[in-house]
Amino acid sequence: MVKEILSILGEDPGRQGLLQTPLRVDKALKFLTSGYSIDPEKIISGALYEVKYDEMVVVKDIEFFSLCEHHMLPFFGKVHVAYLPKNRVIGLSKVPRVVDVFARRLQIQERMTQQIADTIQRAIDPVGVGVICEARHFCMMMRGVEKQHSGATTSAMLGAFRKNKSTRDEFLSLVNHKLNGF
Repeated sequence: MVKEILSILGEDPGRQGLLQTPLRVDKALKFLTSGYSIDPEKIISGALYEVKYDEMVVVKDIEFFSLCEHHMLPFFGKVHVAYLPKNRVIGLSKVPRVVDVFARRLQIQERMTQQIADTIQRAIDPVGVGVICEARHFCMMMRGVEKQHSGATTSAMLGAFRKNKSTRDEFLSLVNHKLNGF
């Protein structure tokens, strides 16, 4: 199919620089959409820990790359995830893995943000979950409106993050706080 696309574009799929392009595109798309074959709840279930800890857990500045489902162009940015545990916490490295599972699907930013929050909510039934996603979209930068410096921010707030302004404010403060050396 990639050979056909190259021909339609007016390229010669037999020229040296394009000979391996169909294989490379196939490999790239399989990687960029590998999230469909991964169950995010299985990732989390291997790293759940019973603890008596009820303060906010924040994993911030999680880099991600995804493809928009409308144009199959990249969008990329950072996700910040917080939750208030009841009796269980998630191994910290599993939070970015959950982000990757949903980012590696054809996506829209709003859905991805909600999916991350819902997955953590189901896995540990915390007091609340907050997710903020900040992204830049090539479909807005390279085509259409062609706005190079615009970005989009989405959030999903569940439980205490939705109901309690001070919890939400603490999360926002921690996300915006820069630590020395980080």
